[in-house]
Formats: sequence, structure tokens, C-alpha cells
Amino acid sequence: MDMALKETFTNRLRDEGSAENSSQPSEERSSAGRNLERSGKQENRKSPTKKKKKKKKANRLTVDNFIAKAEQLSSIKLIKQKQDEDKAAARLHSFNSSCKFNEYAVPFSDKTERMKSLRSNNSAKWLKALDIREHVAVMNPEIVLSVEIYHNERKWVKTQEFLVLGRQMLTELRDVICCLTDQVMQKAGQYDPSGYFLIEDVFYNDLRHPSAIDYSEPIFNWLRNSKNEAVKKWECIINGELQQKQKALLGSVSTSHLPHFKAVDMHKARFCDVRFRLGAGYLYCHQGDCKHTIVIRDMRLIHPEDVHSRAAYPIVTFQLKQRSQKCSVCKIYMAAKVTVDDKWAQDNPCYFCDYCYSLLHSKDGNL
Repeated sequence: MDMALKETFTNRLRDEGSAENSSQPSEERSSAGRNLERSGKQENRKSPTKKKKKKKKANRLTVDNFIAKAEQLSSIKLIKQKQDEDKAAARLHSFNSSCKFNEYAVPFSDKTERMKSLRSNNSAKWLKALDIREHVAVMNPEIVLSVEIYHNERKWVKTQEFLVLGRQMLTELRDVICCLTDQVMQKAGQYDPSGYFLIEDVFYNDLRHPSAIDYSEPIFNWLRNSKNEAVKKWECIINGELQQKQKALLGSVSTSHLPHFKAVDMHKARFCDVRFRLGAGYLYCHQGDCKHTIVIRDMRLIHPEDVHSRAAYPIVTFQLKQRSQKCSVCKIYMAAKVTVDDKWAQDNPCYFCDYCYSLLHSKDGNL
């Protein structure tokens, strides 16, 4: 009996020990789980502030990135703008290479007929319409001049601008200058082929046509016969009115001498042989007393982007667009008639519509 009781007692102790051992890990596990839950809750409590901080950091980073990108883009734009300005400055004096020419040239008569169409079109249209049948290479080194032509009455208005070569004759420029007076005189049947350029102290007369007149001859006669008057006028031109008054009061202003004028045939003079000053105003006279100011604005060597066909020059780089002329009297209707040296008109030439012309130039219905 004692042995049996001992065995049962020992078995119970073993069972209880095993139960306690088994319960200890579960309790440890449960306590560990509770600790994890508490830490998780604490982390959950702390997580909103951390998230906000992370968001703020991310926003700051994105803003900094955007600012850096914007500065980079602005610097790239500035660099590109500067490059464009440098390119424009480098190509300031060069002709646009996008204008293409057919490598051919026409005879002089056909070319002059085509030049007439230029008077109603701008330079770009003319460059496309010009049919060049013969390519004449430009000799290097070659000089390119930029010549401006101004209006005969509105002296400040530029009407045309050309690129001419240094080896070209002055007559080649004169043949492409467009003036309304030429058209008017042609329609009236009184066209005069005479004309001259006055550059510095040289008259370049156009005497190619048999009926041409030397416009400089009466000027030379006046200089010889009225030298004192010519000197006074020359002093007024050179010194101005102020110095003339000083001379009258003090008599201390030095007198200037007349230049030694001379005459040369226009068709024998090249631009490279002409003595001129850049930016100075010179004179082009034609049809008796129609006078234009011409300015040689620029001089440079020919550029690889320029047109290298001599037959294409002079090249029009600017052409004033012709507008419809209104009646000079009523200022309402378009002009249908033009008069030259009209004693009843206040302008010369003067433009009239049919109605105003009939009112001013008729008596009892008869012109």
C-alpha cells in the first residue's frame, strides 16, 4: 500500500511539474504579447507625428527639387538666349541663306523687264521670281556694300535697300532703283534717261543713252561764273548759320574753300573705285530735279552664307510697300489722275480723283 501511494504521489508531482512548466511558457508568451501590443499602441500613438515629419521632409525635398529645376531651366534659357543673340550678331551683315536662287542668269533686256515687276512686289517675291540662267562666281576677296535709297519728298523714309558688290558698276545700282517719278514721266511720254550720283566731290553721270544730258554741266558753269555766291552757300552748308553770325560779328571764323568737283561717266566707275564715307548722305538726281538721298550704310567682306552668284546682285534686302494713293483734294476717293507742274495744284506731282480733277480743271463742263 505504501509503495502504491508513493508511486501515485510521485506521478502527481511529475504531472504538476509538467503542467507548471507548460504554463510558464504560455504565461511568458502572453506577457510578451501584451508587451508587443503595448509597444504597438505606443508606436501607433507616436506614428502620426512621425508621418507628418516625413511628409514635411518630403515636401521640402520636392520644393527644393522644383526650385533647383527652375533655376536650371532659367539658366538654360539664358544661355540659349545669349547664343541666339550671338548668332544674330554674327549674321547681322550676312544675307539670309534660306533664300535660294536658281543658278542661271537672263539677258539684260529680260532682266530689266523682270525688274519692273519688283516695283510692285517685295524683295522676297522678287528673289523667288528671278530666273538666273548663268552662274557667275564671285571673285574672292569681294566686298559687299549695303546701300539705302530714301524718298524724294519724305527725306526720312527709306524706300529701298540693296546689297551690291565692290566690283559692280554704279549703273547696275541705278537700273534697279525704283521711283514713282520715272513711271509718271514714262506714261507722259517725257521720260529722261539722264541722271547722276554726287558722291563726295564727284558727279557720276549716266550718259549711256544717246539722248542723255550731262546734268553736271550747268552746275560747273554756275561754279565758274558765280564763284563768290557759290563760296557763300558752301560756307552756309559747312559752317551753319551760327558760325555765319559769329563771322559777321567777330570776323574770326576761318573761311572754307570750295571742293574741286569733277565729272566721271557712271558706266565706267566701280564701287571699289569710289571714295565715300560710311553713313554719309549722298545725292541721286534723275528726271530733271527728282532728288534722293543715298547712304552707304555698311561695308564688309563677302560671307559664306551670302549669295555667291554675281548675276544675282544687286540684291534687294528692303522694299517699301506701295500703297494706294488717295486724292490730294478730297482725301476720300482713290486717285485716278496725276498732274505735274500744275498751276492749280498745291503739290507737284498732285493726285486727283475724276470728280475733283473735273471741278478744278474744267470751265462750263469743258476741260
